[in-house]
Amino acid sequence: MAQITLDKISKTYAATPALRDLSLDIADGEFFVLLGPTGAGKTTTLRLIAGLDKPTTGAVRIDGQDVVDWTAAQRDIALVFQYYSLYPRYTVRQNLEFPLKSRVHNYTQAEIDTRVNSASKILRIEHLLERKTDKLSGGEMQRVAIGRAIVREPRAFLMDEPLSNLDAKLREALRSELKDLQMKLGATFLFVTHDQIEAMSMGDRIGVLDEGRIAQIGTPYEIYNNPRSVFVASFVGSPAMNLVDATVRNGRLTALSGKLDIALSGAAGREAAGHNGPVTAGIRAEDVVVGPDGTAEAKVHHVENHGVELILTLRVDDHLFKATAPATVPIKIEDTVRFAWTADKVHCFDTNTGISFTHREKAAA
Repeated sequence: MAQITLDKISKTYAATPALRDLSLDIADGEFFVLLGPTGAGKTTTLRLIAGLDKPTTGAVRIDGQDVVDWTAAQRDIALVFQYYSLYPRYTVRQNLEFPLKSRVHNYTQAEIDTRVNSASKILRIEHLLERKTDKLSGGEMQRVAIGRAIVREPRAFLMDEPLSNLDAKLREALRSELKDLQMKLGATFLFVTHDQIEAMSMGDRIGVLDEGRIAQIGTPYEIYNNPRSVFVASFVGSPAMNLVDATVRNGRLTALSGKLDIALSGAAGREAAGHNGPVTAGIRAEDVVVGPDGTAEAKVHHVENHGVELILTLRVDDHLFKATAPATVPIKIEDTVRFAWTADKVHCFDTNTGISFTHREKAAA
């Protein structure tokens, strides 16, 4: 397998920058997810690693070797796209055999059969081998597309939103299967997606991409619980982190037209220590506690029933924010409820830069 390194990569198309000074290090055998909105530069990054495009500046290294001038074939990396790229009039077996019968390779039929049988067993598609691919379901076609990559035994797998065309139930099943497959193969996976649920559930580490730049790299836990910036806080999580204008003074945070006033504690207190003035305050919906012991009052603006829990939109004057509550709690729109913010779960972001106080202090150190 392979370690993949991007060193200060920039890519410009017709004077429009797609990537800006991007550095990334993907460990051998790691499942790394590149997460970002449409247009962030995710597919461009994938194409530069695969050798389909060349960077404007910077280096692409595989196992320490600069491969910028190598062809895609020389890099020996498999690509799986959201569109399956299968030959519809071929059988599944013929599709799996196809990449092994190129002029670059010199496999015997016995070697080809061994690889095809192994891949089909791993992906549980042995019963489909003699079926034409135009007779398959979307999930089956995606398994075949992944199988075409597996049979090559490449140095790394690059996957460009491979689950985005599938229905929700099938996406959930294939997320688990892909992660299990990566662990069985011990392979290096770079998985590109705009879906933060895919990123959080599959990645060993996540790189959040914003307008061609890396906004943060970390484990799913780190990205979710210690976002570096307002962008990361708002992009990762469902529902997104609540972000409101607030003021910190002498360790106390005031927000929501002055109706929320709390003494910050724990990590939140340490973040805000010594800072007096305006901040952007962030808190996850699950850290907003709705109940009779709450220190402030709000109207219920909207209720979403997610089965095991309710996602509430609460309103204080013109301010809207999310909270969670057990599905068994009888709450209706326009009810008046009391709530509190968990004091040690509040995040403070610089109002000018959008960077969290925690990460700002680390950078200064």
